[in-house]
Amino acid sequence: MQQRAFERVPANINIRFYSCNTDYSGTIKNLSENGMFISTDKMLFPFDSTIEIIVPFEEKLLKVPVKVIRMTKTDDVFDGIGVALLDNHQDYLALVNSLKDVSS
Repeated sequence: MQQRAFERVPANINIRFYSCNTDYSGTIKNLSENGMFISTDKMLFPFDSTIEIIVPFEEKLLKVPVKVIRMTKTDDVFDGIGVALLDNHQDYLALVNSLKDVSS
C-alpha cells in the first residue's frame, strides 16, 4: 500500500468551482499541502480535468488551480473528487497549516 507524501487534515469548508458551463458547490472534507478531497452534489459529465477551486480564507477568496485525479461514486451518482494542486499556492498552504494547528 502506498503511503501519502503529506498528512491529510480533516476539514469542513464550503467551496465553489466551475466546470463545463456549470457552477458547482462542495465541501472540502480533508486536505493536505498538495491536494484535497471535495464532497459534492451530483456532478455532470463531461468534466474538466483542470478546474479552479474558490476557497474562503481570512476575509478573502482563494482561487486554487487543481487537477482532478479521482472521482468517487455512491450508487450511480458521482459525489466527490480528489484533486491535486497545480502550483505552490502560498495562501492555500497557510490555510492547511492553520487547520493543522487547530487539529493538533
